[in-house]
Amino acid sequence: MIPRIVVAGTSSGAGKTTIACGLIGALRARGLRVQGFKVGPDYIDPSYHALASGRPGRNLDAFLSGPAMMAPLVRHGAQGADVAVIEGVMGLFDGASGRGELASTGHVAKLLRAPVVLVVDAESMARSAAAIVHGYRTFDPDIEVAGVIFNRVGSDTHELLLREAVEPLGVPVVGALRRDERVAAPERHLGLVPAGERERRTSVALATLAESVKRNVDLDAVLRLAHSAPAQPGEAWSPDPEGVPAAWVRIAIARGPAFSFHYEENLELLAAAGAELAPFDPLVDERLPPQAGALVLAGGFPEVFGAELEANEPLRAEVARFAAGGRPVLAECGGLLYLCRELDGHEMCGAIPARAAMTRRLTLGYREATAETATPWMDAGEQVRGHEFHYSQVEVDAAQPPAWRLAARSGERSEGHVSGALQASYLHVHWAAHPHLALRFTRAALTAQPAPA
Repeated sequence: MIPRIVVAGTSSGAGKTTIACGLIGALRARGLRVQGFKVGPDYIDPSYHALASGRPGRNLDAFLSGPAMMAPLVRHGAQGADVAVIEGVMGLFDGASGRGELASTGHVAKLLRAPVVLVVDAESMARSAAAIVHGYRTFDPDIEVAGVIFNRVGSDTHELLLREAVEPLGVPVVGALRRDERVAAPERHLGLVPAGERERRTSVALATLAESVKRNVDLDAVLRLAHSAPAQPGEAWSPDPEGVPAAWVRIAIARGPAFSFHYEENLELLAAAGAELAPFDPLVDERLPPQAGALVLAGGFPEVFGAELEANEPLRAEVARFAAGGRPVLAECGGLLYLCRELDGHEMCGAIPARAAMTRRLTLGYREATAETATPWMDAGEQVRGHEFHYSQVEVDAAQPPAWRLAARSGERSEGHVSGALQASYLHVHWAAHPHLALRFTRAALTAQPAPA
């Protein structure tokens, strides 16, 4: 397997994304081809990795895809790269529940046999940093905490105190970054603002960050750690279908600032199954791509762009006609909101008899999902694993068959809506462990595809 390093944090907000993106940019500036990965279901951090690396950002989630899929996904995603930088999620040991390691950064690091660089937010501390590093290093002896990078260091004196405190532990300090407001990424209710919404300004910030990492991090030491990861031979994951791919079919894919949440492997699976992926931006494009046999409305931030989406009446009307025409429509989270009659008072497509509104309540977590209603690509009773992350709520005006039966620690509930060939829900699903869904979806699109003009 490729040389690799895991950038883990003591907690959310420690600076993992800052350090990971800075490392990617600094190593790329050395002429290395760097592949970024994000532990967990996050869509936004990979958008920063992609801009920093020039390669698609990718996810590693041991809950959604299963532990056995982690190494094959790295082998696939890192093809053609020289080194992999894997950004963790939350704190090093935080996973799918508080009772075990499943889907935590530490779990993924062990599965990949990858050394960990621990990011410690050193603001307002000095010798206490040694206790933190000691605890994280010894909590699970099977995880190799091989280096430390201090973030938000106040001065040269502060850095010296931190280095002196950690030195007796035998864990090398490979870097110390100063506070720098120039590289702070803007945030909103679901975390960072996706890089694509502010690409020019984000590119400038990432370049500044890469220069800071070049000055303040021992890149040679980081590369030595990455190359110390042992060989781990095995097969790479492949999007190539086990069945016969469909003949050519076009699938319309909503992209742009309002619908930016896509797992790269999902798109690769659709393409390998015979689909031409035709992107369109619901904010500006007034027509769907011609001869589309299916429509994918991904997650994103339609609530931020409600007025702009409402103003694009020609596209909203065409989406409603498309959904009523029996062709497959898959909508996840933001796509669900767009298909409702209205969103926070803004008129939407009206393909679903429901109204959506933003709330202050966060719905977040992994889900065991069972399909309650069949679609052309999924039988009732089939099971997948997914993830929810939203502040909105949908109120249904009329009875609709549910899409899923969701199981979580809080209990079971029905969720989502199915109408003919339309499935819309809050559930995000990574298809790497369910490649047959992409093949079935593409075949259903082929069957429903209108004849070429």
